Amino acid sequence: MSNIPHFPLMIAGLSKSDADKAEVYSPYNDQLIGTVDQANQADIDQALDTAYGLFRDRSKWLSTVERIEILEKAIAMMKDQAELLAVGAAEEGGKPLADSNVEMARCIDSLRACVDVLRNDAPATVPMGINPASQHRLTMMRKEPIGVVVAISAFNHPLNLIAHQVGPAIASGCPVIVKPAEKTPLSCYRLVEIFHRAGLPPEWCQALLTQDHHLAEYLATDSRVAFLSFIGSARVGWHLRSKLAPGARCALEHGGVAPVIVAEDANLDTALPGLAKGSFYHAGQVCVSVQRIYAERSVARELAEKLADAADKMTVGDPLSDKTDVGPIINKSELNRIASWVQEAVDKGGELLCGGQTLPFNCYAPTVLFDPPATAKVSNEEVFGPVVCVYPVDDIEQAINKANGLEFAFQASVYSRNIDTAMLAADRLDASAVMINEHTAFRVDWMPFAGLKHSGLGTGGVPYTMHDMQIEKMIVLTSKGIH
Repeated sequence: MSNIPHFPLMIAGLSKSDADKAEVYSPYNDQLIGTVDQANQADIDQALDTAYGLFRDRSKWLSTVERIEILEKAIAMMKDQAELLAVGAAEEGGKPLADSNVEMARCIDSLRACVDVLRNDAPATVPMGINPASQHRLTMMRKEPIGVVVAISAFNHPLNLIAHQVGPAIASGCPVIVKPAEKTPLSCYRLVEIFHRAGLPPEWCQALLTQDHHLAEYLATDSRVAFLSFIGSARVGWHLRSKLAPGARCALEHGGVAPVIVAEDANLDTALPGLAKGSFYHAGQVCVSVQRIYAERSVARELAEKLADAADKMTVGDPLSDKTDVGPIINKSELNRIASWVQEAVDKGGELLCGGQTLPFNCYAPTVLFDPPATAKVSNEEVFGPVVCVYPVDDIEQAINKANGLEFAFQASVYSRNIDTAMLAADRLDASAVMINEHTAFRVDWMPFAGLKHSGLGTGGVPYTMHDMQIEKMIVLTSKGIH
């Protein structure tokens, strides 16, 4: 038990030994891998008081130079510890080690993007001297931090999501309180420790865990909070938005269904590797993983069978093995839900081409369903598991209509060798991004990333998040010396 890491509450000025402890288990083998102290309401109030008091005292604000130095030191430390951080994330979240290594590299890229914005985002100006009223004036738009940021994160990217939520807050000069996902808090605490060791005063980035949803809501909706960054379910996200204090901003990142359109002229052999990776990456537990493929009827069966063949060849199991393609589901209840949804789809007439099996160690076999009915849950809701449905359609128009009929809208893709077909779909699809001849899970960390409809509010991606975490203050200088 002594080798099990323990993390206390990272609340500035707080030292306590009597906190309730949350235990963190590997989703693969159910072994205890860490413990974390849980916050009560008094702890949350102390964190909020500290952050709000810090923001209100401008003498304590960090300069741009200081923020750049801290972020660069943190980046260097993360590079040195990248292997250990990736292993830890794979262990607690179940993402295969090869993919966790990629996530760790993206985490560093995200923080580097924060530095790039600070170095290159010059103040804007507003034209003056263009009419009599604006003569002899000069303006400058100065960016200032919006205030206290609360970041509530999700389990599926325990390193890079924290980088995307906390990094922009630090870069923007906002005190931030982060509540990691209950299943994957250890990676978050390790990253926050690195920020502190890099020179960030502890009060600028505090971390706390609570498994009490009422306390999480209290934290997110308190009047001292100026910005909420939430990654999680649509039900919770929209509820929190309705409870925010007047004037508070929010960014909500919910689920998606990631529709893919495959035209009859698509090169299936070229498309297949990306579709397979985009479908079963992190066991489909990603908001933009491929879930629904609308393929023109002449190629639908061939595509589905080729995808099933690729799925059958994937290695499922231990996330710490470098040979594993698909790791475990995050917990037993989610595993059971996925299995029941697949069984329902088959019972209602969907054709099971591969998978459909619960495997040892909380794993589920990569599954391809052909033409499940519209009444099945897999056709109506976000599966969030290693399940892909292929639907034959009569033409591209029908595919677009089916994709646009879904309640969620995030990223989409279209495969075609005809530029007119591809651009028609890109123009007509309800999506914040449309990939052409690329799977829906493509992302680099400086590009915009936004959910539409039920999928969220606001735009992610480092430069866009930093913009939302800042306010623009216009300074107008009047002088007869200005012509």
